[in-house]
Amino acid sequence: MYFTDRGIEELEQRRGDETVSLHWLAAQLRDFADQHDEFAEAADRFATWLARQDDGADD
Repeated sequence: MYFTDRGIEELEQRRGDETVSLHWLAAQLRDFADQHDEFAEAADRFATWLARQDDGADD
């Protein structure tokens, strides 16, 4: 496991059995970006990446 995977591992362990909607995820990303300005661009890029997973876009 890479150091950067710690949060992902914790998410899987603590909440891995939950089912969430993309509306909920979008709201969580928005709240995170509002609270952490320095990560707003990364959160937006991650959301764009998720949104475009099936359309073959490279962005």
